Amino acid sequence: MIRTIGVDPGSRFTGFAIVEGDGYHLHHIHHGTVRLPATRPLPERLQIIFEQIRDAIGTHAPQFMAVEEVFFAKNVKSALSLGQARGAAILAGTSLGLSIHEYSALSVKQSVAGYGRAPKEQVAGMVQRLFRIDARIEPNAADALAIAVCHISTWSSNRRWKLPDKS
Repeated sequence: MIRTIGVDPGSRFTGFAIVEGDGYHLHHIHHGTVRLPATRPLPERLQIIFEQIRDAIGTHAPQFMAVEEVFFAKNVKSALSLGQARGAAILAGTSLGLSIHEYSALSVKQSVAGYGRAPKEQVAGMVQRLFRIDARIEPNAADALAIAVCHISTWSSNRRWKLPDKS
């Protein structure tokens, strides 16, 4: 069994989720969304991301962090903010000794929904079913759960096939 924190970073909302599993069984530990006030300057929002992700790691003791790979956005300013939010989350993980693993959105959707181009709603619905969560999961937290599931699935497959860890 491994414990992973999945993170879906954003400059306004950052989702995070702690999942434990072995590739056959998955256990939902915790999930949430870091809400970042638009009125605060970006450096303060980055600090909030860093502190809250670090606190979640300290509380739930995952061994790995999984984040989505950077994608190319049409809006350069948004892409830069997203990259900085992602960096703050990754720094929280590395500062506490976690191994960081990155996955494409296509891989995450494929591992959870069985289709790499699945819409966000389908991914969220599959995550709810997987973990038997009745209450609505906020979109960023649902994405973070999917990212954690993708890592656990990839990690366990690599171990079964004795493949080197490429992420």
